Amino acid sequence: MKHIFKQGTFSDEPVLVLFHGTGGTEQDLLPLAQLISPGSSVLSVRGNVLENGMPRFFRRLAEGVFDEEDLIIRTQELSDFLEEAAAQYGFDRSNLVAVGYSNGANIAGSLLFHYPNALKGAILHHPMVPRRSIALPDLTATPVFIGAGRNDPICSPQETEELQSLFQGAGAAVTVHWENFGHQLTRSEVEAAVEWYQQQFK
Repeated sequence: MKHIFKQGTFSDEPVLVLFHGTGGTEQDLLPLAQLISPGSSVLSVRGNVLENGMPRFFRRLAEGVFDEEDLIIRTQELSDFLEEAAAQYGFDRSNLVAVGYSNGANIAGSLLFHYPNALKGAILHHPMVPRRSIALPDLTATPVFIGAGRNDPICSPQETEELQSLFQGAGAAVTVHWENFGHQLTRSEVEAAVEWYQQQFK
């Protein structure tokens, strides 16, 4: 998978794994990583799927309707890639914190839904429920930050609350930060994520 790896100054800090939104690239969330944890190593990944020329992490059938079969395949592909990247760059595979926005938040959420110990924690900006009616791995002690908009036309507040409930049902420690906006990523939401990260991992 096309990606950027930047070695951090503190090797014991979690590696931040970045997942862009639809139409983004592996460059998009680098400024976010700098705000969240300037000393951390960063692995920023580009989605392998194109939708009308726009990179994504998995296919969808319509707005808000996931191609579930492709989601499963792409989640496995990403899980395998993280193993390979850990070996290639010499970081601890068990010490990854995901930072994802929109489609990127959905693939990060899917990692948590499908694979035990996939991530040490996750910052998910405007995620949806990746899959329904499946048993989640044990997420006890896995901290998850969800940034959500009360007026988000793509991801409704009900969707956010359902995702929160599913994560908590698997044992995750979930913090939901609400903004009175839509699907955009606001400065105040980013600041809330930075504060949450400092509390969890510093």
